Amino acid sequence: MKALNLYGIQDLRFEDSPKPVIQHEHDVIIKVKAAGICGSDLSRYQKLGPYVPGMTFGHEFSGEVVEIGAGVERFKPGDRVGACPAFVCGTCEPCKSGHPSQCIKLHVIGAKHPGAFAEYVKLPEDHLLHLPDEVDFETAALLEPSCVVAHGFYRANIQPGADIAIMGVGSIGLLAVQWAKIFGAKRVFAIDVDEQKLEIAKQLGADVLIHSSLQSPYDQLMEHTDGRGVDVAVESAGSPFTSAHVLSLPRKGGKVVFMGIPYADVKIERFYFEKIVRNELTIYGSWNAISAPFPGREWASTLYYMSTGQITAKPLISHRLELSQGPETFQKIANKEMPCVKVLFLP
Repeated sequence: MKALNLYGIQDLRFEDSPKPVIQHEHDVIIKVKAAGICGSDLSRYQKLGPYVPGMTFGHEFSGEVVEIGAGVERFKPGDRVGACPAFVCGTCEPCKSGHPSQCIKLHVIGAKHPGAFAEYVKLPEDHLLHLPDEVDFETAALLEPSCVVAHGFYRANIQPGADIAIMGVGSIGLLAVQWAKIFGAKRVFAIDVDEQKLEIAKQLGADVLIHSSLQSPYDQLMEHTDGRGVDVAVESAGSPFTSAHVLSLPRKGGKVVFMGIPYADVKIERFYFEKIVRNELTIYGSWNAISAPFPGREWASTLYYMSTGQITAKPLISHRLELSQGPETFQKIANKEMPCVKVLFLP
């Protein structure tokens, strides 16, 4: 089969790879229908992270079951599926205490297990979910990133009627705009430097757009909230700049949810850091997309809201490409030569 395999920093190759085979009774082989580029993929491509040289890349995907192990009971060939790409050990203290997202050995396919930028991928049965008829393959390819957002929102226990600011409206931020509405937000503030992404945020339900390159996001938000701030501020850009500035957005006693990963040191000026203390903020770190029982309520909830149309992926999908275009696509994105939101490969 054809696949995109990572050999080193910015060394991604489109080549022939062995097709996965059934090895255990609960194995399921899936024909990949759509697979998305995640920000973590781009980071690993540029800087590397845990990986095995030559490993098939990618973890956000949907597809069709083509072969099952002898012990598989819930799926059959022809079934349309979404997938949780994360593996946990099940034996460490966080896993045994019901917090699999904190597993000390957590990893996703595309690093130590062959990933989804391929014609076929293999996962255990308990990682798969049946797709409702209303959810197409392209939408289901965003199942995992949507669950990442849901996980953070559940952790922060967001209440109806809240004012929520989303700092950074890339694919995670745009999904966060939709989840904010699902959680009953009174107003959603979308903050970004990209006007096109802000317009998509508006289309998806954002009530107030804040272009942060024109004026301080703090100053603009305070104007809109009469100096109060928001109940919850979500950092979804994963930049050192936004990771500091987001601390200035909540009201006294408010919450901050960090979903983005800044792949650089975060230097926080006194003005922003003091907000934690003076406003008595509650800070939530949110990692991955799973909870107990595995894979967690995030997955069932996302599929439900995708089926009702309350979570839509179409406005986020900026590119639909052949798998063979993978190496040049990653190079263009890394060199900032290809403006995009969510890029899908359609093997």
